[in-house]
Amino acid sequence: MGRERNTVLVVEDDSSMRLLCRVNLELEGFHVLEAPTLDDARRELSSGTVDFVILDVHIGPDSGYDLIDTIRSQYPAPIALITGSSEITDQDRARVDAVLPKPFELNELTEAIRRLVPAPAER
Repeated sequence: MGRERNTVLVVEDDSSMRLLCRVNLELEGFHVLEAPTLDDARRELSSGTVDFVILDVHIGPDSGYDLIDTIRSQYPAPIALITGSSEITDQDRARVDAVLPKPFELNELTEAIRRLVPAPAER
C-alpha cells in the first residue's frame, strides 16, 4: 500500500511563505503538509507520512534548530533549512541536508527535495 507522491512538511510561521511553498510543490507533484509551529510539526511528523522537512530557522518565538535533533533521532526525513539569516555556521549546515537562504528560487527548493528523496517507485 505505497503512496504515489512524496510528502513534504513545510515548517514555517509565515503563512505567505507556507502558501508559496505548498502551491509550487503541489504543482511539482508533491503532497504538502503545513506546520506554523513546532508543536504542529511534531504532530505531523508523528503521523509517519513525512518524507522531507522544510524547516525555517525562526518559528515565531521558537528556533527550528530545536526540532532538528528530534527529526534526526526519530524520523528518517531529510531536512532543508530555510533562513533569512546570513549567520548559518558550518556546524549548523552539517546538521541538515540542505540550506536554502531566503529569498530562494522555487526551482532550488524542488531540486533539493528531488535530490534528497527517492521517487516513490524507488522506495
